[in-house]
This record gives sequence, C-alpha cells and structure tokens, in this order.
Amino acid sequence: MVERDNRRKDRNREESDGLISKTICINRVTKVVKGGRNMRFSALVVVGDGAGKVGLGMGKAREVQAAIEKASQLAKRNMFEIAMKDTTIPHHAIGKFGRGQVILLPAEAGTGVIAGGPVRAVLEAAGVKDIRTKSIGSNNRINCAKAAIEGLRSLRSADQIAKLRGVGIED
Repeated sequence: MVERDNRRKDRNREESDGLISKTICINRVTKVVKGGRNMRFSALVVVGDGAGKVGLGMGKAREVQAAIEKASQLAKRNMFEIAMKDTTIPHHAIGKFGRGQVILLPAEAGTGVIAGGPVRAVLEAAGVKDIRTKSIGSNNRINCAKAAIEGLRSLRSADQIAKLRGVGIED
C-alpha cells in the first residue's frame, strides 16, 4: 500500500520551476528484431502552470524515468496559453484526435472538474477549476489527452474574436 501511495505522489509532482507535471500513462513497447525483442517504455506527460498554460509531450526510452523526463521536456516546449473566463472556459468546444472526441462545456463556479482520467489531468494542469466534459469514441488515454488539448487550443476569448472581426467587444 505504501508503494502505491509513493507512485501516486511521483506521478503528480510539482517541479522546481512552479510547473505541475502529471504522468498520464506509461506503456511498455516491444519491437521484434532478428536477435529477439527490444523493450522500451513510452510515457505521456502533461505539464501546466495551473493558471492557463498547458502542454502535452510523449517520450520513449529504454527506462521509465528517462521516458518520463523526455516527455516532460517536450511538454514544456509545447506549452500554449488557453482562453479562460474566471475559473472556466469561455464557450463549449469539441476536440478531436484519431477516433476520440472530447466535448468541453463551461460550468458555473463550484461545479468542479467533471472529467475522467486523462482529460482531468490535462484540465487540472491547465488550471481550469469548473468544467463539464464528455468523452466520445475511443477511450484510449493518448487519444483522449490529445483530443482535450485540441479542444483547449480551439478556445477563443471575446477579446480575440472581436479583434479577428475588427469590431469592439460590445458589438
């Protein structure tokens, strides 16, 4: 039991630079070659500042720790700013990746994060406090996480939309 608790603490850790790093999944990958099998590990990590910036990265290495490190470095490089309205998102969005779809719906303050597994990890790292989600299609962790990232990427604030249209926010 103690070992399981230590693993949970290790998977969700806060780094020295103030970023929240969450390991979504670790897969063992095998490549069959002439001399036998090559075993490697693939890790999917989400990194966020808890205030509207989030990134996702995937790394592969011979050891688990090295794969996690590669994935977190890639996630830090892929970080982007999301549009937020207080503690939720400004409008509904649909993220698609592969056969997976994630529907993101804004919620009132106090609702909390209603999401499962990988989508929850992405939203918590991003700093979204109140949101409702629904995952449709593939329930593969990688597809769900990438679909959630695509949904967050498609969000636009009222300021951004007004600027694109060349009108004021009131219009």
